[in-house]
Amino acid sequence: MTIPPYIVLCLTFFGESGVYGFLEHLDSRPSAQILLQSISTEARQQMIFRQFEGLFPMPVWHETGITQSMAWTLLSPYLKTCPAENPRIEFQIFPGLSIKNNPNATYLSLTPGISNNVPSLSSPGRELQFTWEDPRKVTGYNDSYTTNTTAGAAKFVAWISQLNVTYTDFNITSENAGITIQPGGDLYGNGSAPIVNGSMFIAITDLDPFLTPFNISMIHEHIVAGPALYQSDQLNHNINDNEKNGSKA
Repeated sequence: MTIPPYIVLCLTFFGESGVYGFLEHLDSRPSAQILLQSISTEARQQMIFRQFEGLFPMPVWHETGITQSMAWTLLSPYLKTCPAENPRIEFQIFPGLSIKNNPNATYLSLTPGISNNVPSLSSPGRELQFTWEDPRKVTGYNDSYTTNTTAGAAKFVAWISQLNVTYTDFNITSENAGITIQPGGDLYGNGSAPIVNGSMFIAITDLDPFLTPFNISMIHEHIVAGPALYQSDQLNHNINDNEKNGSKA
């Protein structure tokens, strides 16, 4: 693997968002304090990785938090072995989700920089193509876990970014495959940051429950597959009404 694809892999972002999602739920305040201090370092690393790619380092107003199960779903395929004395991790692992046309900054051939005006990687109205795995796939270190889901049929795409979760309709095109449209909308109204921007997460769901960063784990029972990492960098923060396709928060 060359350096640009290695940077795009963004494993640090999985851990960063995972800590943001469960930090406030920890009973141990000393553990929460140590995690807070360590994750601050990872957040700086993520900003530097974006600069290495030639992207703007701070494209969002709030960093995204995800649950332990979401983070474990994303991280587990990269773990091959763990010491036998380590406690078994009991978080749920959802079926894997793949974004077939995920934006990729390496195709822009940008040079590292502090801040540049660069072409948008994606924009509202963009069609995204997905495939996902069936449950009960063996995964994790020592092949000791299997993926599972309790959800029904795939109907929505959940865009997990910054504050609340936004949903778009999901159109099935074939078995375990489908498409959706990237939504528009701004975080706090016109002139504020786009809802979909920077590195964020996407999941396929059977329902579209209203969620906040604090109760996002309530989406677990509705996840068909995912989450998957999505990298959206929009240049234009003023999105007109014609571009706001089918989104609802």
